[in-house]
Amino acid sequence: MITSLNELKELADKKKCTDDNSRQELRVCMGSSCMSLGSAELGKSLQDELQSRELNDRYKIKSVGCSGLCANGTLVSHCNGNESTLYEKITTSDAKDLVDSIQNGGLLKDKMCDIAQPFFAKQTKIVLENAGMIDPDEIEDYIAHGGYIALFKALDEMTPKEVIEEVKISALRGRGGGGYPAGIKWESVSKVISEQKYIICNGDEGDPGAFMDRAVMESDPHRVLEGMAIAGYACGANKGYIYVRAEYPLAVEKLSRAIKQATKLGILGENIAHSNFSFSIEIRLGAGAFVCGEATALIASVEGNRGNPRQKPPHLTDYGLWGKPTVLNNVETLANIAPIIKNGGAWYKNIGTQNSSGTKVFALTGHIKNTGLVEVPMGTTLRELIYEIGGGIPDGKRFKAIQSGGPSGGCIPEELLDLHVDYESLKNAGSIMGSGGLIVIDDSSNMVEIARFFMDFCRSESCGKCTPCRVGTTELTLLLDKFIKKEATKSDFELLKEMCEVLKSASLCGLGQTAPNPVLSTIKYFESEYLEGIGDD
Repeated sequence: MITSLNELKELADKKKCTDDNSRQELRVCMGSSCMSLGSAELGKSLQDELQSRELNDRYKIKSVGCSGLCANGTLVSHCNGNESTLYEKITTSDAKDLVDSIQNGGLLKDKMCDIAQPFFAKQTKIVLENAGMIDPDEIEDYIAHGGYIALFKALDEMTPKEVIEEVKISALRGRGGGGYPAGIKWESVSKVISEQKYIICNGDEGDPGAFMDRAVMESDPHRVLEGMAIAGYACGANKGYIYVRAEYPLAVEKLSRAIKQATKLGILGENIAHSNFSFSIEIRLGAGAFVCGEATALIASVEGNRGNPRQKPPHLTDYGLWGKPTVLNNVETLANIAPIIKNGGAWYKNIGTQNSSGTKVFALTGHIKNTGLVEVPMGTTLRELIYEIGGGIPDGKRFKAIQSGGPSGGCIPEELLDLHVDYESLKNAGSIMGSGGLIVIDDSSNMVEIARFFMDFCRSESCGKCTPCRVGTTELTLLLDKFIKKEATKSDFELLKEMCEVLKSASLCGLGQTAPNPVLSTIKYFESEYLEGIGDD
């Protein structure tokens, strides 16, 4: 049991000392992307190769989380003290050659990955700082990398009000898409007098092409738990829930193990660090409904009811889970908390832009060379993200648009490539930040078909509670089909725009209110493609 900050630091120093004097490490990515490429089998092949050569006393196979460059998986890093070499596209057939090279002090040059390339060099890692470094199954590894220091610092040296003030100073905004200031949300709940309050972590990532939160939960689960515990201390809550979709079995496995480990060490549970603060965490599995990304629908699902949204107010800060004051933050928001408490809110505020501080984790997908996970300061341009970090468009194609914010976002054209990415700039361009999915679209794509894809997604994910969303998304999907088949009329074009406005203004929740964004943004920037779908009257 760890009962003080000094004991935590002693455990960290002991782990570091053990690691410094132990074997060299072969860090094998065991994130979902690399696992799908056979990284588990690769890890076993490397272990067997070491064992057959009686090298287990010199080298250690270490399972780590996602290093980000999913396009070139499986990634393996050879670490010898402070020296590290990253290898890409490693398969079981490379196990023998890789062990040969490290045993002989050489390099497997045809598999080396350049860590000086912009994909890595242009990133600023806060949320993802431990990904690819620590074993997510070992709490001692997390502690050795500074884990839980922020929680114990908050309990030992700060009042709940001072914790909230640091989060307010940082100007951290919710990374789930809404962008609401986290500190203000926490402050609202802290001021409500109630015997029971809750902290909920939203891990229900449902956007097509998005996998930011999944990677954090798989790679650094203790970071999420620490953020939740600090939030609980600040707001006066003693219970937390992580709502994660059942389609993320690896994330659920990592989180479950992390909760057990933290509870065993006394980092979660009753009277943490001999304080008056108690906090426990449970996992709730979602069925994969996109609408449960909406706060009140998520609450209903956690309570065991159908995930339907309700009218607001009352807001969750007053009437949340089981009618009690509730803080709902997403995975990335909570993963920012520990660094803010350790380094101070002013440190975080100095990163990013004036109105959007800190970094943002993005999932780069679509027609781009370097698909994967990146973390960059707010204010990074789309051009940097696509052409430098992302490596540009493959197969000799040209960039046409980038879709941000998932089904609720918009499509941004080539003339806005120098847009500095933050909450306000994306909103002004007709899109949203969303949770961080970025889908790159090349010039072989038809933008009406793109809009139709996202509208049909919203149609299928609508809970059906309100008529504007239930009927509107269906009718808009059918109307877009007419443009794709070149059977639309001029009046259909006007009706399309009118229906989008009705859907935005009359829907009950954010799903329906933002569903027209892909249509409206493609009309704004690619109107000619809609006009091409108008046949002879």
